[in-house]
Amino acid sequence: QVQLVESGGGLAQPGGSLQLSCAASGFTFSSAAMSWVRQAPGTEFEIVSTIGSSGDNIDYLDSVKGRFTVSRDNAKNTLFLRMDNLKPEDSGRYYCIWGRVIQPARARDLILSRGTQVTVAS
Repeated sequence: QVQLVESGGGLAQPGGSLQLSCAASGFTFSSAAMSWVRQAPGTEFEIVSTIGSSGDNIDYLDSVKGRFTVSRDNAKNTLFLRMDNLKPEDSGRYYCIWGRVIQPARARDLILSRGTQVTVAS
């Protein structure tokens, strides 16, 4: 049974940092591309970042390039998203997804977890 559990969200001030984690189980994590997606209330999903199984083939949403860093620890079956210089528009619920999400519209169907809430406000 696939399980993905996100943590690390919370309230941050603009310009602050948070690091999200996603603990994975139930599948061969080291062989899987992974994705982070987010959704703010009343908006569509956005694909924040994707990463290949070996930590390569990394992509970012244009608005987070230079501020967010995705990484993974295959020995610990954990995916990370380091978020620096946070902006209010980064607020939303963040989900990790098994696989490489290509179309934002598909994100909802691929979510297997509860996500973690990120709120950026002063």
